[in-house]
Amino acid sequence: MVAGINGRDMHVLEAGFETPGRPSLLLLHGFPELAYSWRKVMGPLAAAGYHVIAPDQRGYGLTTGADTRFDADLAPYRMPNLVRDAVGLLSALGINRLEALIGHDFGASVVGWAALIRPDICRRVAILS
Repeated sequence: MVAGINGRDMHVLEAGFETPGRPSLLLLHGFPELAYSWRKVMGPLAAAGYHVIAPDQRGYGLTTGADTRFDADLAPYRMPNLVRDAVGLLSALGINRLEALIGHDFGASVVGWAALIRPDICRRVAILS
């Protein structure tokens, strides 16, 4: 759990963090998935020399701060806010630039917006589905 990302606690899975200085990959899950969805690719990516990070995005899994009422305001889930969450996570982890930002399904939309809003945070993007 990484505390204090834009007013919430963000649940994060990591692999390959034991060796400092590795290039980092941020994996963003789809709907209705969790960071756990990336479990089978995280190990091989870490074995290939990467620091792999997979958070539960806003409103999912163990990441806190979601308003789950039926008539809740959806404005907090706008793409710029989800990009801000990803950037805040990187900042909390002390990462200035990613080797790649990778998203599946709903996470692919966040990756696309991140590439438009903050092209400085990653060298490459991969958009799946």
